[in-house]
Amino acid sequence: MNGGNNLNNLKKFIRATNYLSVAQIFLQDNFLLERPLEFKDIKPRLLGHWGSCPGVNHIYAHLLLSQSKLVYANSNLSTAFMLGPGHAFPALQANLFMESTLNKYDNKASLNKQGIAYICKNFSWPNGFPSHASPFTPSVILEGGELGYSLATAFGAVLDKPNLIMATVIGDGEAETGALASAWQLNKLVSPIKNGVVLPILHLNKYKISGPTIFGSMSDFELIQFFHGAGWNPKIVDEYTSEDFDLDMERVFEESYRDISRIKFKNSEEDFVRLPMIIVRSKKGSSGVKNNHGEKIEGNYLAHQVPLPKAGQDEYELRQLEDWLKSYKFNELFSSRSNLFGNWLLEFLPNNKGKIGINKDIYAGNNYKPLKLPKHNLEELIEKKEESLAMNSIGNYLAKVFEENKDDFRFFSPDETYSNKLDAIFSKEARMWQRKINSWEKDLEKNGRVSEILSEHCLQGMLQGYLLTGRHGVLTSYEAFAPIIGSMMNQYAKFLAQSKEVSWRGDLASLNYILTSTGWRQDHNGFSHQNPGFIDDVLRRGNSIGQVFLPSDDISALVCIDYMLKTKNNINVLVAGKTPEPRFFSCDQIVNSLANGGITVYDLWRKTYLDWLHDNHNEEPDVILVASGDYMYREVIASSQILQNDLPNLKIRIVNIPILNSNGIGSIEKTITIEEFKKIFGDNIPAVYVFHGYPKTIKSVLFDYWNPARFDVLGYQEKGSTTTPFDMLARNGVSRFDIAERVLCKIKNSNSDKLIEKYRTRTEETIKYAREHGVDPENINDNIIFSEI
Repeated sequence: MNGGNNLNNLKKFIRATNYLSVAQIFLQDNFLLERPLEFKDIKPRLLGHWGSCPGVNHIYAHLLLSQSKLVYANSNLSTAFMLGPGHAFPALQANLFMESTLNKYDNKASLNKQGIAYICKNFSWPNGFPSHASPFTPSVILEGGELGYSLATAFGAVLDKPNLIMATVIGDGEAETGALASAWQLNKLVSPIKNGVVLPILHLNKYKISGPTIFGSMSDFELIQFFHGAGWNPKIVDEYTSEDFDLDMERVFEESYRDISRIKFKNSEEDFVRLPMIIVRSKKGSSGVKNNHGEKIEGNYLAHQVPLPKAGQDEYELRQLEDWLKSYKFNELFSSRSNLFGNWLLEFLPNNKGKIGINKDIYAGNNYKPLKLPKHNLEELIEKKEESLAMNSIGNYLAKVFEENKDDFRFFSPDETYSNKLDAIFSKEARMWQRKINSWEKDLEKNGRVSEILSEHCLQGMLQGYLLTGRHGVLTSYEAFAPIIGSMMNQYAKFLAQSKEVSWRGDLASLNYILTSTGWRQDHNGFSHQNPGFIDDVLRRGNSIGQVFLPSDDISALVCIDYMLKTKNNINVLVAGKTPEPRFFSCDQIVNSLANGGITVYDLWRKTYLDWLHDNHNEEPDVILVASGDYMYREVIASSQILQNDLPNLKIRIVNIPILNSNGIGSIEKTITIEEFKKIFGDNIPAVYVFHGYPKTIKSVLFDYWNPARFDVLGYQEKGSTTTPFDMLARNGVSRFDIAERVLCKIKNSNSDKLIEKYRTRTEETIKYAREHGVDPENINDNIIFSEI
């Protein structure tokens, strides 16, 4: 390779991408400056961000050069690119255009005059390209709108891909986020020998939207100390002090790639491998407008978005823009007459293997295949005990999944695999750990497939990166702390919704959560650990993506997790407790109910389950008890037993709704209609709905169905403490006695007042016992067995 010529071509490439970045932000016509710039050439709305673009253009060009050197050396390593600050999208699009990746997926983005006009006119334009990186952009697996997720997502992407180098640009503003701060520690978990390598590139241009950044203000000494302490080998390149910025960048990138190659191919399993990371300090808005109306632009926060906001009305700013564009001498790089870029571009991009945007490891459509799931009877996986132990059984199931899937399934947990009773997983897999493993420590290995770090942000980011590159995984958490990643889930849901519109993206495994240690049984942690709000965020998605599973026992939980792992392109959340509880259903009952959206209907007075989609209901109940959730279903069954004993002629229907989705009741695959709803609930039959989460959550679901006003909805009322299980239920008005009282208030019965007083007395006596003895009465859950009703 001709090094001098390569560097010269690299600089031409950067000039071209800088020009195209500016043109995308400003121009709606005259894209090649074939005549003097006029106001009519400027977009009516100037949207986008310039400040980070030139730095990103320098970085991307040097990654292309480094990748070309790998190709020339016949290396098996290949580079992919992740853009943390998604608002630098004009730069990313310019680079994907110049390397012909964009044209591969969009034939309008051809390397000619028409293609240039297409990408520039349609940037931040209605029905055109968005202002940020998005699923419509080739090679993108991170939107980068909400900052902080890039590094964790990159670590997820390189898992089980030993030949992949994930070069990840991190903005210095982004580096201030908690999610990014914790992700620096993932080098202690992920082995760079058996997996790929993340190459973080911290882009320091010193300013956020209106002020300085913390990392941008740090000296070289402080930066080196900080990142060396975090386990990295930092290398700094500085535009402010370089005589030839790109020559210095080439040296630093070459050193970093050499270090990575040495690490990858020595096949050593040392205690800890210190990977390179690059710090690029550049001027914000470098090569752009220096000053405007007496204010400093280049190297200042005013370069962050649009440096010349009045270019469409102000003659001075228009001429500034014209001079700025002409400074790149784009006419030397692209001939409008021949409609071609020069040979320099072919020399710089010798073949497809040198193009970062087409890296096959990044495209899920190239990699996705269904999981191999346990084929035997799921009931064989339940704990051989009389009580239902949902999490223990799920742990057994996931151990089988690990056994069948050696290289495309992983489990993510914030130090709670044991606590959440899922530790059967460790019979087949260990936690990955790159530090010293002491003799007394267990379930730790260099190449374990369970990721544990006390950062839900890191786990979510890693799982996203793993899924978006075609693999499968599950994330577990205490229910109360899942809202920590609620915004990340929301961002992913948006990404997923748009991905469904992009044919070349292909299928993705669903994003699967298991939430346990629920608020109803936080006996030793108390009020701070009680929050069922995560499911609200999932159910708010109105685009057939999110669904929540609330199984009533261990068998139901097994059927649900098996179902979840078979789905594609969804967000699934399973919520269940980890304490011994009654078992209510057989496997066949639950499997068969999935055709009906998972719903089961039992008429207590007839002692029969209904095939409610097909049965003719000649006799309607007096009242309907509805439950979603394991502890809720238990209380509904207990309440029905109490009412049956005291009012034997009362006709009670029991409805179990274990699945809700963003469109209504049931699964996404089978959401029940209003007419089907009427088959279960009739037109005006009074009902009491006992819900695992906040009452308003289920009220919003019922609103779209028939006559929702007849439902009394009970659920979590934000009342809790370190207390007994019954006291927790009673505090929130969902105990069996509270349910029975609600029923009596809805029906006409001469004994209602007397019975209500009886139930209130029972509640007071039970609470009094708990406060005297520290536990609920031993017989509190006697006879709550559905088969005995």
